[in-house]
Amino acid sequence: MIIPAKDEGERIGATVAAALALPGVDLVVVVDDGSIDQTGRVARAAGARVVRHSRNRGKAAAMESGAEAVRLLDGERSRHLLFLDADLGETAGAAAALIEPVRAGRADMTIAIFANRVKLAGHGFVVKLSQDGIKRACGWEATQPLNGQRCLTRAAFEAAQPLAHGFGVETGLTIDLVRQGFRVAEVEVDMAHRATGTDWRAQLHRAKQFRDVARALALREPAVAEGLARVRERLSR
Repeated sequence: MIIPAKDEGERIGATVAAALALPGVDLVVVVDDGSIDQTGRVARAAGARVVRHSRNRGKAAAMESGAEAVRLLDGERSRHLLFLDADLGETAGAAAALIEPVRAGRADMTIAIFANRVKLAGHGFVVKLSQDGIKRACGWEATQPLNGQRCLTRAAFEAAQPLAHGFGVETGLTIDLVRQGFRVAEVEVDMAHRATGTDWRAQLHRAKQFRDVARALALREPAVAEGLARVRERLSR
């Protein structure tokens, strides 16, 4: 299990403890993405291996660092990867439902659908942007496209490299895997995380989400992708 975390000292301990209690989970890697609180210390005390970024590099980079840490710790072993948000607390224990379809070989990636959604402040415009963009790009209809609770095979994770930047990672991951023929399934789970507020920090967070999702979608438009490929080809000569 890989948990990207920034300034989640209050909840990370409970999240790690619940994660370690899941059947089949014997390694939890927390990526402390430039926290200024005690996130790393609390996570380590709860039983996680901790990787630290000296500065905040964003969610996608934290996911990549966590996956690389697992690869180095495992050696030749190739295990499935389960990504969870740091603020789930005890509800992280419901992630078993995400693991089972992947372990059984029925899905290459599962995406959580929260059964009891916390009402978020705002108007869901980022969710709508992602939903519409995913459907346009690959024909797949996502219920909660920005949900970060995902289990996937190592092969699927590697096929999606490089990950979309920052908060665009979930949108890009879904499009890239569906386009390549990987089996993606949504699974309802009884999880909950902290609701986004209405202050200026929350508004800035939404703006960053919108920017990153829009960027991930733009880079996956055929015309843009073809143009970037031509530029890379010229630069490599």
